[in-house]
Amino acid sequence: MQPQPPRRSTHATNSPLNRIVYDRWGEFGRPVVLLHGLLFDRTMWWPVAAELAADCTVIAPDLPGHGECPPRTDCSLERIAADLATLVDDLRLHRAPIVVGHGTSAWLVIAFADVYATHCLLTLDEPTGELPGTVDDLVRAAGLAAVPAQYRQFAEPRRDAALLRAYASWKAQPPTRRLAVAGTGPGPPGPAPERAFTHLTDPEGFASRLRALL
Repeated sequence: MQPQPPRRSTHATNSPLNRIVYDRWGEFGRPVVLLHGLLFDRTMWWPVAAELAADCTVIAPDLPGHGECPPRTDCSLERIAADLATLVDDLRLHRAPIVVGHGTSAWLVIAFADVYATHCLLTLDEPTGELPGTVDDLVRAAGLAAVPAQYRQFAEPRRDAALLRAYASWKAQPPTRRLAVAGTGPGPPGPAPERAFTHLTDPEGFASRLRALL
């Protein structure tokens, strides 16, 4: 009989002021941290995590104000990166994580790696320049049309202008990066890249790509 793959479990960090809600798959192996972009939530990673979970420990958190994570006053890249580093450290897996960022979270991934130990980075659909001015602009730039119908439930944006105001400090990507492997390459906010949402257009293939980095 084949062993059952790790099941998803949902957790929350203990800090009441900086609480992060996250899903976890697996108990052992290198941690892989999957970060959604602004207006989306951690469920966008479920198809990939289900494919990958037998080989590592997968962590998919909600950013503050997204999904089940409560809003906060400090949503700076540095503050959230520090909270993610604490989360990874508390897992006590004793291995540097692979950190993956979709869309605007590409900037968070780079900020994380500038300060904390990482095995490698992966960025997808990374924008350049400042955040789009409105929620509609950001949703339009995301390239949702590329997501197959069976996966659209994992890519439902939260059209809340307050989120853009809360994340106003995310104006441009950090100036340095240690190691980034672009998924679809940087592109200006506007027309969607040809293969936006690579992790939802081909979850199995994207999981294989991550597996090769372990």
